[in-house]
Amino acid sequence: MEQVMVRGIRGAITVEENCSDEIIQATAELVEEMVRANDVKVEDVAAVFFSLTPDLNAAFPAKAVRSLGWKNVPLFCTTEIDVPGAVSQCIRVMILANTLKGQEEIKHLYLGEARKLREDLQDTW
Repeated sequence: MEQVMVRGIRGAITVEENCSDEIIQATAELVEEMVRANDVKVEDVAAVFFSLTPDLNAAFPAKAVRSLGWKNVPLFCTTEIDVPGAVSQCIRVMILANTLKGQEEIKHLYLGEARKLREDLQDTW
């Protein structure tokens, strides 16, 4: 019998400017793609963590997920470490979800300029 495990699903996306609408739209797009790619149902989500690079502060990315109907999922937002030369204007997401999938079956998604963060995964996108 297969065992349900909590797995982390990672993703990131970039925006063009520090604008509330862009942050909300990009976050919703990324989360919807992450959920679709991994066959995740909202009731299987344990929690979601968001981080934004320090140049993004116009909106909480959690607002985007709330607008998708995720009313009971714990959401947490924080600022990413400001590493010199790192990808800027970037929203990172980690979804913790209960699944039967093995670690190697999880699809992590990096969109826009965030693809630079995990070029080793490009063959899986």
